[in-house]
Amino acid sequence: MQHTYSLLRTYKYRIYPTTSQSVLLDRHFGACRLIYNIALETRNTAYRSAGVKLNSYDLSKQLTELKKEHIWLNEINSQSLIEVLRNQDSAFTNFFNHRAQYPKFKSIKKANNSAKFPQNHKLIEEKSLLRISKFQEGIKIVIDRVPKGELRNVIVTKSKTGKYFASLLYNTGCAVPEIKNIKDGTSVGVDLGLKHFVILSDGDKIHSHKFLKSSQARLAVLQRRLSRKTKGSNRRRGQILKIARVHEHIVNQRKDFQHKLSTSIVNKYDTVCMENLSISNMVKNHSLAGAISDAAWFQFTQMIKYKCDWYGKNFLQIGRFEPSSKMCTCGVINRELSLSDREWTCDSCGVTHDRDILAANNIKFFALRNAGQGMPKEDVELPTLVGAMKRQVS
Repeated sequence: MQHTYSLLRTYKYRIYPTTSQSVLLDRHFGACRLIYNIALETRNTAYRSAGVKLNSYDLSKQLTELKKEHIWLNEINSQSLIEVLRNQDSAFTNFFNHRAQYPKFKSIKKANNSAKFPQNHKLIEEKSLLRISKFQEGIKIVIDRVPKGELRNVIVTKSKTGKYFASLLYNTGCAVPEIKNIKDGTSVGVDLGLKHFVILSDGDKIHSHKFLKSSQARLAVLQRRLSRKTKGSNRRRGQILKIARVHEHIVNQRKDFQHKLSTSIVNKYDTVCMENLSISNMVKNHSLAGAISDAAWFQFTQMIKYKCDWYGKNFLQIGRFEPSSKMCTCGVINRELSLSDREWTCDSCGVTHDRDILAANNIKFFALRNAGQGMPKEDVELPTLVGAMKRQVS
């Protein structure tokens, strides 16, 4: 029996809570952060002292007793606190699967202010109100896109600049589109770089805007002013807010650029081939760490990936150790190629290659080969154990 899955889409809107609603939302953020830290401490202590691994189900049963001891927690939506424990389960799962570091305690300064409301939510479009648990009077919301489908959950966040946003997850009810066939003519290889942000196998190069670098001079001025402010003063807090606004503008610029570029690539091609880069290792090069972080390659790759899922396109990735920049079209691999060599000539066939375009074409070649495309169609005699033994003896 073939199962049909529905597309899930998230819509992010700006919300404008009243003063009292802002206070209650901030209490939700603080309570979620507190429960996360207490739960992490409880897990660590239980494992060190008794070798017992607690999970979210074990800890959620203890929330009732905690609320009796701390009455103010009754003001907080209980489902939001349970979601914090489930998120911590996911953090431990990622750690044990070597996808993330060991979970850390959340601090007030660095932690993201967010709370999830999985139940009792409703978007009233005609009144521009969002109703969630503990906020049944509704929070003013700006609906710039009309969502379609069934509302599944709501996540409310607060930015460093004091703005509130609501991310609404909808089950659209639309079936996942059928994946298109992988063909060489409708495929593209995408190589990510620093001078040029994207290099396509068809020869197109998209210039890197370097949004952070272009704002460094302004940030330097604001940070010098911050260093002269007295710690704990209102003027220092105001200066921190000005710096946060500049960083928020940089993030918005980068996301806008990457959203437009990723959408154009996915709309143009049926198969997008990319390289699985180890960015965490690449940023260890201190000469390039700032530029790599400013490029936000991982964010762009994720955009390409989920948009391919939306539109029924293919997303293929090759291994990070494939010689994409070093292999000539004749098959010879240049082992002596360095990062500073932007062009190189093959000693075997004499062809001169643009390093980036060659990498994009090789990414496409490796991806299609791994997907079963471009392989020989005629019958090929497979190697045997007897033949392998004879080769070893000879």
